[in-house]
Amino acid sequence: MPIAARRAAKRQFTEFLPRKGLRMTAQRRAILDTVLATSQHFTAEQLLEWSQKRNRSLSRPTVYRTLSLLTECGLVREIDLGKAYRFYDPNYADHPNHSHIICEECGKIIEFESDRVEKLEDELCQRLGFTVKARRLQLTGSCDEFRKSGICTKRES
Repeated sequence: MPIAARRAAKRQFTEFLPRKGLRMTAQRRAILDTVLATSQHFTAEQLLEWSQKRNRSLSRPTVYRTLSLLTECGLVREIDLGKAYRFYDPNYADHPNHSHIICEECGKIIEFESDRVEKLEDELCQRLGFTVKARRLQLTGSCDEFRKSGICTKRES
């Protein structure tokens, strides 16, 4: 994330917290800095592990509560991949209309943006009498490695 975008995101979160009756703590700052330092989709457990490198005092509940705040604030988006845990998309604030293709075999997540998809969504909503409030397109399938060989070396255990 470019430095200017990172500053804007920090400001957005810092201004959001008082509206919730909260303040920026060292723990929240470590979590926010960790989220802003990655473009990779992550789980709460991964975020806990990464953030603890910045601040050893972080607890699991603090990470989950802060993730909830970051989601509500619009800096990350929760993604349901049909697993027992959620993934979080740190690129949502920069690109709110991007979509995902997910490999069901290895969990690989690819982001894409398409003016054609956006135009089709707009045409459908107009024709059906809807006003778009949020967009979310998620395609699932099997990556080329799995398709070609029948196995995927990146498959989750």
